[in-house]
Amino acid sequence: MSAAGVIKNLLLIAIVIVLIVLPLFIQKDAEFGGADGEAEKAITEINADYKPWFSPLIEPKSGEIESLLFSFQAAIGSGILFYGLGYMRGKKKKEEVANQ
Repeated sequence: MSAAGVIKNLLLIAIVIVLIVLPLFIQKDAEFGGADGEAEKAITEINADYKPWFSPLIEPKSGEIESLLFSFQAAIGSGILFYGLGYMRGKKKKEEVANQ
């Protein structure tokens, strides 16, 4: 790898670190509530008698467990998506080799 490539990679890593750490110092007492909580608050401000159509089948005991389950769901979804993309790419390469 060339020196320019190494510098470019180090610069990108530094930018990622800044993007991760900077929000921690901008507003120290901020709490992440997620979009669902904000939507629920906005709906109840508009219509105080609103009743949700559905309720959760299983209510996680804490926000950390809820985040864990959401992350697990995202990991499974991305695994399925990228497995499919890899499978299609491999199939295409196999056809290209067979046609040569």
